[in-house]
Amino acid sequence: LSTPQIIRVQSPEGVKRITATKRETVATFLKKVAKEFGFRNNGFSVYTNRNRTGEITASQNKSLNLLKIKHGDMLFLYPSSPAGSSSETMDTSVSQGLRPVGAPQVVEDEIDQYLIKQDGKIYRNRDQQLCRHGPLGKCVHCVPLEPFDEDYLNHLEPPVKHMSFHAYIRKLTGGADKGKFVALENISCKIKSGCEGHPPWPEGICTKCQPSAITLNRQKYRHVDNIMFENHTIADRFLDFWRKTGNQHLGYLYGRYTEHKDIPLGIRAEVAAIYEPPQIGTQNSLEILEDPKAEVVDEIAAKLGLRKVGWIFTDLVSEDTRKGTVRYSRNKDTYYLSAEECITAGNFQNQQPNICRLSPDGHFGSKFVTVVATGGPDNQVHFEGYQVSNQCMALVRDECLLPCRDAPELGYAKESSSEQYVPDVFYKDIDKFGNEITQLARPLPVEYLIIDITTTFPKDPVYTFSISQNPFPIENRDVLGETQDFHSLATYLSQNTSSIFLDIISDFHLLLFLVTNEVMPLRDSISLLLEAVRTKNEELAQTWKKSEQWATIEQLCSTVGVQISGLQEYGAMGGSTHAVSAAMWDCKHCTFMNHPGTDHCEMCNLPRT
Repeated sequence: LSTPQIIRVQSPEGVKRITATKRETVATFLKKVAKEFGFRNNGFSVYTNRNRTGEITASQNKSLNLLKIKHGDMLFLYPSSPAGSSSETMDTSVSQGLRPVGAPQVVEDEIDQYLIKQDGKIYRNRDQQLCRHGPLGKCVHCVPLEPFDEDYLNHLEPPVKHMSFHAYIRKLTGGADKGKFVALENISCKIKSGCEGHPPWPEGICTKCQPSAITLNRQKYRHVDNIMFENHTIADRFLDFWRKTGNQHLGYLYGRYTEHKDIPLGIRAEVAAIYEPPQIGTQNSLEILEDPKAEVVDEIAAKLGLRKVGWIFTDLVSEDTRKGTVRYSRNKDTYYLSAEECITAGNFQNQQPNICRLSPDGHFGSKFVTVVATGGPDNQVHFEGYQVSNQCMALVRDECLLPCRDAPELGYAKESSSEQYVPDVFYKDIDKFGNEITQLARPLPVEYLIIDITTTFPKDPVYTFSISQNPFPIENRDVLGETQDFHSLATYLSQNTSSIFLDIISDFHLLLFLVTNEVMPLRDSISLLLEAVRTKNEELAQTWKKSEQWATIEQLCSTVGVQISGLQEYGAMGGSTHAVSAAMWDCKHCTFMNHPGTDHCEMCNLPRT
């Protein structure tokens, strides 16, 4: 009776072995179980059967021998359910609490938290011809389908090639084990550190630290299923730069992620504004410059309830200026995204990772999208949406992928050198005899790395920001002669005669100017106005309008010689507008607002006139 025996205990976290004796009381044995699994007392229940029958209760009088528990037996442990939860609720949201052992605690995006709680199944009506049962019955012709059903997705109009990311998660967690051992591993192309059995690379390498070879596959899922611009004005103002200069242009998309109901458990990226960073554009190239305002723009967007959801660039060549047509250059015979654009998109996606509870790293993939404004088959401007695959993100992150100079549709997997070990990269192709062959990715067709996303405009336009016939200038367009200064602000205010202050001030580019201008930056005092714009609250906007900051802005506008309708003679704090007018003066050469007491412009150093 005192011979040690091993009792197996199975829980949702796995199986553990508990050493006990036949004389041992049940209470002592359950304390060992609690210590082994890290539970407090009464935080779990142990049963002799998998179907939760034959519960073992703590008792000082009963021994394991009395309960006929012997060496090698399997017991089943279930954590105590929270108050108010039912088994039915736990079944429909089984993946909600799913997290691999060792994965960090992370807070996922709001849209992810929402979709986790959704049923996601595709419900079908009773088929009048095939269903032979009553109205309450179900058969193979009307039973609800899973959100990852490929046959259903292929028969949609248009067909859907990629299931949504949350449908992919449901597929992984839909088995008998409910995805207990699912872990979304991020690909690594680097040598694992800490291997002490040999000298470091290039002197030595072993199978433990060597990264695995990569075979490129077309990704079956996508993190974003649709891109939607809220209205045509957002895109038209962006395209105006190309129309006026003929040079290509780039911008960052700011918006939000919402549910895309056309695809089961789908995600849509809604674009509310486009921010144009400093850049140098020509007719066939783009160079992104360092942006000192990038952090401030993200901060202001967050206070407006927006985030950076993607980037957009133009690739437009005019074909007939009289007809207004553009060249159709991106198609199946050329390329959709060049290798250099794929690498840039992969770099952006690595900077904006997707928070994921199923990954040991706490992130997996990205929701950051790429939009190309280019010519379509009808020689009109089309917007095409893309992402690059997680494999491409890994190759870009670990600096293993290069573009080809003479062939934009081809990439090139780097070769190992004394400074860097690069794993072999392969892709599968069909030879001229119809056989599937494996090719080394030198060179590499980039279509293996691309995921296409539909880009749309709504039938009923949505306006997060107000639209004006005379909008405030967009930032970083000095090459067009469109500058953001107090003269342009005064002109904008004088041309907007709306009696609703919120409509006048609800302009993304105007709000950025108020925060980032060098004369009167309002970064620390604009939170109330941003909250008013976010919630569309006119009362909050009127409250901020009465502040000292807006009075100073009005006074600065009055110094540039533009008559503003409705401008008060006295500011909010009772000070005369002429006081600031005498204090600050604008340079007639460069329009810079100079501080009082100076005879020369602080910007161009020319004398005051």
